[in-house]
Amino acid sequence: MRIVVFGANGPTGRVLVSQSLQAGHTVTAVTRRPDAFPRFGAALRVVAADVHDVDAVSTAVAGHDAVLSSLGVPYSRGPVTVYSEGAAHILSAMERHAVRRLVCVSASLVEPQLGPHGGFLVDKVAGPLVRYFGRTVYADMARMEALVRASDAEWTIMRPSGLFETTQVTEYRTAEDYLNASFTSRADLADAMRKQLDSDEFVRKVCAVGTFDEKPSLLRLLLREGSSRRGLPMPDHSADALTRADAPAPPPGAGAPPSRTRRRRPRATGRSG
Repeated sequence: MRIVVFGANGPTGRVLVSQSLQAGHTVTAVTRRPDAFPRFGAALRVVAADVHDVDAVSTAVAGHDAVLSSLGVPYSRGPVTVYSEGAAHILSAMERHAVRRLVCVSASLVEPQLGPHGGFLVDKVAGPLVRYFGRTVYADMARMEALVRASDAEWTIMRPSGLFETTQVTEYRTAEDYLNASFTSRADLADAMRKQLDSDEFVRKVCAVGTFDEKPSLLRLLLREGSSRRGLPMPDHSADALTRADAPAPPPGAGAPPSRTRRRRPRATGRSG
């Protein structure tokens, strides 16, 4: 299948592109920084485009069978439009070029009232904290979801919980609308997105996805959210705007002189939603 991936240069997008190529798909990776994108093989084409540019989006979508979107931005106090504007331009391009299938990433925190997500600390501490810091992001995700739901496309909206890294795909779970899960690994999210292309189970539905076999440190997650409050680099939800903060944290003491024993605090790699 010929698929185009928006947000391809983000932490989830890169995993999604790699998995899709391994599954035998022909992939077009859309990124604002094509020179920074790894070359995975001959079946990959990398194109430069910004989702705010309607003509560039149209050109990228043309000639494909499906669109996968892992767009995103860091938390911001200002207005966020990349999800809704990106969705509007993608849907317009899909209609123009007769592309029917769309799988896009949203977040469980778009509708936190659907149910608990793992217990007291997540529901009463981490969840409200993340919703506060990410309120403009989640508001625009909700606008994106409304646009997608109103379209004629064969869409699936993916709702992961707190994103983190695992070395491989786990025995994750999916459910319609809601899943009592605190976290979702990016590998599991990417795998679930890719599998929607061969299934109609969640067509025109919301697919919640959660990881249960492995979990990140909740303390690290909270510290990560606190760093965004101070204006430090913050990783995207599943975004094209990949920063150095998304790189795996070095082991304690890595790079330090041999005489020092002070441990360096590792950074969390995911965030709730």
